[in-house]
Amino acid sequence: MSFTYTAELPFSDHTVFRLASLLIAKRQRRGTRTGTRTLTPLEQAVMVLRWFCDGVRAKQLFRDHGVSRSVGYRYLHEGIAVLAWQAPDLRAALMRARIAGYDHLIIDGPVIETDRLRTPGPTAGVDLWWSGKISNHGGNIQILSAPDDDWPLWVSDVRPGREHDSTALKASGALAILQEWTANRHEVLLDLGYEGLGSPAGPLATAYKKPAGGTLTDDQKAHNRIHNALRAVGERANALLKVTFRLLHTITIDPWKIGIVAKAALVILHTEYRRTA
Repeated sequence: MSFTYTAELPFSDHTVFRLASLLIAKRQRRGTRTGTRTLTPLEQAVMVLRWFCDGVRAKQLFRDHGVSRSVGYRYLHEGIAVLAWQAPDLRAALMRARIAGYDHLIIDGPVIETDRLRTPGPTAGVDLWWSGKISNHGGNIQILSAPDDDWPLWVSDVRPGREHDSTALKASGALAILQEWTANRHEVLLDLGYEGLGSPAGPLATAYKKPAGGTLTDDQKAHNRIHNALRAVGERANALLKVTFRLLHTITIDPWKIGIVAKAALVILHTEYRRTA
């Protein structure tokens, strides 16, 4: 025996119709004939958004919407792609931040867990997706956030969980673009996971690290208190994404797709709140 129940999406009509319109445009570009799909664009949009906000198991999700496994995954990946395509690149995000009048921004690198099987890394005995930060398999993404609230502005592509934040940020290609921001007397605040990229007095600003066997000066401690209080906003941006999208707690698809899933989630968030910066 099975029981059914009714649920409500925690998104406005505006967000649902926005995704449906993107899917309609995608079908038109591909020349899809009307009536040849199992789900309408609106029904597909609801399925995709439900997957994002609830993290529903694929088997259950596809059964609920009356589609096969192969069709369901095709619909999901199609929805992810059309959303991620709308995500701002870093240069666009920095331009919006400049227009908004921000004098500094925050970058943080959360690791999104994945339950995928182990994959050998470039170093013997080190798993490609194993992250020491979370003691689990996951993918490292970089998130740029605004300084005055918990608003995320940009999300990078994914890097394997074994990589430290500094390595992941370098691999994202963001450093050269961030120089355009810091060249205009702006700062980017980083935590000590980016040691080697920044310094306490530089435009890529970090806290002071306690020296081995030594202590920090009173001035250094005061700097760290201010720096950490300002930088903590970036961690709230990560939390906002994970609270809004249960899917980002653990992703069960190909871990190399974590980046575009996070970008798609960012677009949904921007659409729902009708803001980008």
